[in-house]
Amino acid sequence: MFSGLSTPDVMVIAVYFAVIVGIGVWSARRVKNQEDYFLAGRRFGKFFQTFAAFGSGTNVESPVGVATTTFVDGAAGIWSSLVYLFVTPIYWMIAPWMRRLRVLTMADYLEERYGSPTLGSFYTLVASLVMVAHLAVGFSAASKTVMVMSPKSVEELTPSEKTELDRATELKKLQAADYASLSQTEKQRFDTLAREAPRKIFSHINKDVLIWMVCAVVLIYGIAGGLGAAVLTDTVQGLCIIAMSVMLFPFCWARINEVHGGSGVMDAMRTVHARLPESFFEVLGSPTLMDFTWFYVAALSLLMISNTPPQAHFLTSLASAKNEYACRFGATWGSYIKRFCAVLWGFFALCALAVFHDKLHDSDLLWGYASYNLLAPVGMGFVGLMIACLMAALMSTASMLMITSSGLLTKNIYRPLFPNHGERYYVLVGRVVGGLVVVAGALVATQFDTILQLLKFMWEINIMIAATWWLGMKWRRANRAGAWSSIAVASIFFFLLPVFLPAACPSLRSNDYLLKSTQSRSVTRVYHAHAMDVETREREIAEWESLPEHERANTDRPAPLTAGESFEKRAKVPAKSIFWTKGVKQGSGAGMLNLELIALDRIGFDMSRNTYAVNETIRVLIRTIVPFFILMLVSRFTRPVDRVRLDRFFAKMMTVVDENREADARELELSYAQPDRFHHKKLFPNSQWEFAKWNRVDAIGFVLAVLCVGAVLGFLKLLLVIGS
Repeated sequence: MFSGLSTPDVMVIAVYFAVIVGIGVWSARRVKNQEDYFLAGRRFGKFFQTFAAFGSGTNVESPVGVATTTFVDGAAGIWSSLVYLFVTPIYWMIAPWMRRLRVLTMADYLEERYGSPTLGSFYTLVASLVMVAHLAVGFSAASKTVMVMSPKSVEELTPSEKTELDRATELKKLQAADYASLSQTEKQRFDTLAREAPRKIFSHINKDVLIWMVCAVVLIYGIAGGLGAAVLTDTVQGLCIIAMSVMLFPFCWARINEVHGGSGVMDAMRTVHARLPESFFEVLGSPTLMDFTWFYVAALSLLMISNTPPQAHFLTSLASAKNEYACRFGATWGSYIKRFCAVLWGFFALCALAVFHDKLHDSDLLWGYASYNLLAPVGMGFVGLMIACLMAALMSTASMLMITSSGLLTKNIYRPLFPNHGERYYVLVGRVVGGLVVVAGALVATQFDTILQLLKFMWEINIMIAATWWLGMKWRRANRAGAWSSIAVASIFFFLLPVFLPAACPSLRSNDYLLKSTQSRSVTRVYHAHAMDVETREREIAEWESLPEHERANTDRPAPLTAGESFEKRAKVPAKSIFWTKGVKQGSGAGMLNLELIALDRIGFDMSRNTYAVNETIRVLIRTIVPFFILMLVSRFTRPVDRVRLDRFFAKMMTVVDENREADARELELSYAQPDRFHHKKLFPNSQWEFAKWNRVDAIGFVLAVLCVGAVLGFLKLLLVIGS
């Protein structure tokens, strides 16, 4: 399994797995009922809640993904993770709502609020599919990264692997050539190899074996100890993730100085700035991310605010807190730990590019390749420690998703079908069901290599339920008819029709109107030439000189560059498909249809005149806002939810949680008996809206959380100017 690793590396990994399994077995002693298993008895304070939020929100693709996008887009690539930054202060306000629900699952809330078990069951099925997709992406990203950290030498390759390497080398040569200059045979060969995507790096570690090993460990401690084990291991794993975020820097800076000369951190950072293109240090408006504008970031932030709270594991993580303050403290500051770590992940990728930019052609491998090459020469089990940290990032999320899906499927699907059993019986069912979900995620990961597009699709799927969640929480008039109408419209027009229309009518993919695109444009920027700019220009000159004489006559020879010289850099923003989510490939639309943009274009708004950023902003806003509009419209003209049900629900939501179970039960009974008990706390007392006035803790905490947004951006800016 780990034959490519040293003995100390294997020992570190073994010790890590043993500790995690031990925590699960120890936690099993405290599981007596469903609340113990699914919500850890609601006993965790601020410290454990912080790491529960951090661990469950940080999967292995988080650091790997940020490194990948930074490899391609420079510092602007950090936004692949920081897009959640502006959502984080909201956690301070909504976290106590989760605790006040006093339910086991998010489906319980929907059933209680709308009086519809079917609505809860529908949510359960959709949420479970989303969690399987999340698990699959995590398993896939972890295996791909870890495999790079146990590479085979050329001499160790099998005959079939050597053949595949030869094909990869051939593809690389064809990619470097001008496609138009290739012969017809070479073009056909290029297309064949591009579809095959042959590997260039081979590992001693078998991908499938690794996935199933991690799956087994998650199953052992998750099935045994439930959420209690998940949160305790999240704490250990969270510390591992933080360690992973900082441990590579000293080795990377030393390698930079070794390769390019210098000593100390400042020399290394001066080298990073001297080598990387100036554009790599632009956070917004980078030529490679020209469409990532402030208004697109704002639209995405609104989408994240809408879609994040309805996620099933959001409640599972927060409802395990012993009180409201621990709940909101952990949700907010645990998430901010991830935001600061995201900045470190991107900053490390920039530093690694100074020495590894010409060693890789697959940006997904940067983290694993750099980790191995920096840590392997040191020995002492550091490679094993990095692998353990990557496994920690995966398992912290996997365990939370396992328990969440287990609770949903047991409580909201299985128990209604098979009622009247004891608590231990349903705990056993939960263990089996949760195990099956993790196995399903591992199985998907072993069958598919490229599932990131699936995850992007799943990120938006919560728009189906977001309006139902938010308005159910704060608007008394929201009812079952409005909820189902909102879900139906979002499901049909944003997911089902965009998928099934092209499947039912394949000619749509080649329809001239639907192939419409935005207009290409070029942007000119002035930069100071750095070392990589000079090297790139030298390659361009060499390529020009290798052209046939008749081709050289039609183009100007690129002018040489010297370091520090000002030069113009023209970035072409290509035309992009308006109506197809994956663009147009070889004259055919790919992915799903954007029906909302087709509708706007048909009624007179020429979408081709907009930039891609404007069209994407419009698309995101429509998908975010329309479900809310539908729910409010239908609810206004249909029968409201039973008054008694509403009074009980909102009285509960105004009753602060007491750590003492008996005292909390007494307070709830008082609220149920007198539903208007807390009407003096309502911000709009004579309306249908159930917003509460802020107290001192609300206000101070929210202001601090907003200030922390600036702190994260300031931290990023500080790192980017060091050595400049």
